[in-house]
Amino acid sequence: MVEVLIGPSSIELGIKVAQELNLKHTLVESKIFPDGESYIRIPEEKIDKELILIQSTHPPQNKHLIELFLMLDAAKDLGVEKIIAVIPYLAYARQDKRFRPGEAISVKVLAKLIKEAGADKFITFNIHKEKILDFFNIESINLSGGPAIGDYFLQKRVINPYVVAPDEGAYYLALEVSKILNCECTYFEKKRDKVTGVVKTEFKKLDVKNKTVIIVDDIISTGSTIINVAEILKTQNVKKIYATCIHPLLIGDAQNKMKTAGIDEILGTDCIPSEVSKISVSKILAEALKKEL
Repeated sequence: MVEVLIGPSSIELGIKVAQELNLKHTLVESKIFPDGESYIRIPEEKIDKELILIQSTHPPQNKHLIELFLMLDAAKDLGVEKIIAVIPYLAYARQDKRFRPGEAISVKVLAKLIKEAGADKFITFNIHKEKILDFFNIESINLSGGPAIGDYFLQKRVINPYVVAPDEGAYYLALEVSKILNCECTYFEKKRDKVTGVVKTEFKKLDVKNKTVIIVDDIISTGSTIINVAEILKTQNVKKIYATCIHPLLIGDAQNKMKTAGIDEILGTDCIPSEVSKISVSKILAEALKKEL
């Protein structure tokens, strides 16, 4: 049999996945010592030989990463032979190359540590760049949560939807959503000011009057790019604006800033748990895991 081991950063998603697969699940025990160090215990004397371990690494990234490594190592010590490490959001993925001499390629280091700690297979969602998977010397799978966003709005029966990506990099994701909704889709272009170096979203005239616009991105961090797009859309008499993403980091005052800019609702998936994580990727993840079991 296979068991699902759920880390402290992915409890709700982990339980949903276990239910989808009709598998036993175990929640790890965790705490923080007074000096800030992490404690992890798998409350099982016996554990199945194959394990699905689910632990996201959103902020506080370092805490969640240490918990992940401790979980992997503890599971191997209990005799687990095969671990599928599901890390819905992989921290440090944006440091995937050396921008200046002497810099660490952070995600390359993480890939090594994940394997060395005990992972035999790695699954994630909408990683920053597909080529990052090359850093992993174990089988790696990059899933997309786009269909979950599309299905969410399909069930809401949104009238006159129009899907946009805030930049070309997120266009593939927006296309996944628009195909499900059978609606138009486009992306905005960014341009760097040669004098100031500031990157700005270029104006684009769209057929969005009285339509519900769904902005789709992989990550919403500070929300600045989304705000730029929303400000352009507001000049074109849209009916409603949704800002959606796979990974809702929402750093600092991002939510309030986006709402002030005219965004009606912010939605993310449960790759990262938050108050806006109303869209679940559990079915997508469960279907992918069925192929691996």
